Amino acid sequence: MTSISVDRAAIAANYPKIAPYIRRTPVMAVAGSDFGLPVGSLQLKLELLQHSGSFKPRGAFTGLLAGKVPAAGVVAASGGNHGAAVAYAAMVLKVPAKIFVPSIAAPMKIAKIKSYGADLVVGGDRYADALAASEVWLKKSGALAIHAYDQPETLIGQGSVGLELEEQVPEIDTLLVAVGGGGLIGGIAAWYGGKVKVVAVEPEAAPTLNMALKAGKPVEAPAGGIAADSLAPKMIGSLMFPIAQKGVAESVLVTDDAIRDAQKALWEKLRLVAEPGGAAAFAALLSGRYVPKPREKVAVLVCGSNPTSTDFMN
Repeated sequence: MTSISVDRAAIAANYPKIAPYIRRTPVMAVAGSDFGLPVGSLQLKLELLQHSGSFKPRGAFTGLLAGKVPAAGVVAASGGNHGAAVAYAAMVLKVPAKIFVPSIAAPMKIAKIKSYGADLVVGGDRYADALAASEVWLKKSGALAIHAYDQPETLIGQGSVGLELEEQVPEIDTLLVAVGGGGLIGGIAAWYGGKVKVVAVEPEAAPTLNMALKAGKPVEAPAGGIAADSLAPKMIGSLMFPIAQKGVAESVLVTDDAIRDAQKALWEKLRLVAEPGGAAAFAALLSGRYVPKPREKVAVLVCGSNPTSTDFMN
């Protein structure tokens, strides 16, 4: 499986296969002044409007359509969004799915997984616990594993976000992307290949890629903070890491408070309900952790809409 190339050609070849099953999400141009930012216009790629509430179905459908699914169906471990996406894809393609999530998974995500008809197992405190449990089931059942981020098909599927964005707004200079295990930013970096400045954004409480880039290899990182159900694996994906070393121009960290402020701003100004992981990239701009140069054309990926809480609406 690891012999599959993750590159622009693979992403382009895969896109027609998944296009009938995913939404081509819109891009919204907003004035930086609406948020007190010293930039003219921002482009927001609204991937929170994707099926199941996040970008994840792109990778899920890629994995399920890549080959024959065994009678045991598919298995996935997830903080919540990937599980919902795999459950959704399995429902559409009419195959069984067993999903493992930790106890920190948002109730909204758990409800979605159940609504798509998957067999759900909740246990452990973090994503790593769910992954370990899923691997036991994998060996026992012979099901097809759809990894949340460290699998070529997942990276290739998520890279379609970059493909769409380049067609929609080809003039951007910079794209801010939130990072968990790295499947999304890995796919996007593989698509752009350095043509656009790709900026990685992570919570200070889960600096997975940031620590790996400093160490020169994937290393264990803290896995806490407000976005722990979507942006807090113990270690960055090994497949995406060399792609990130080449294709990610900068890595910035944001506080939990900055993420909350970004959620609130997206709701108050645009009526967008973003979960913490979905708002993290915007938090880098809003908090000044990433400051664009004059006339820099910036895009931000708003990648998820399954929050644990909607208190930010008040």
